[in-house]
Amino acid sequence: RRYQLAPENMLPSDIRRAPAEVREAYRFAVANRDTLRYIPCYCGCGSEGHTSNASCYVKDNSTPERLEFDRMSLA
Repeated sequence: RRYQLAPENMLPSDIRRAPAEVREAYRFAVANRDTLRYIPCYCGCGSEGHTSNASCYVKDNSTPERLEFDRMSLA
């Protein structure tokens, strides 16, 4: 891999039970949140308050010390 991933143990238990690809996407989002904030989301989730691709995984108002995960990407 050429990209950074957050440790899997940072994920809540329901996300840790998701398929490997989903877990990896959440781990990528945590580790690369600042970059993902510049990438728009095209899935139509703006109506749910999402401001970028990062919002699909980690809520905008959460901090690195107190992450709040969005479960939208579990579906």
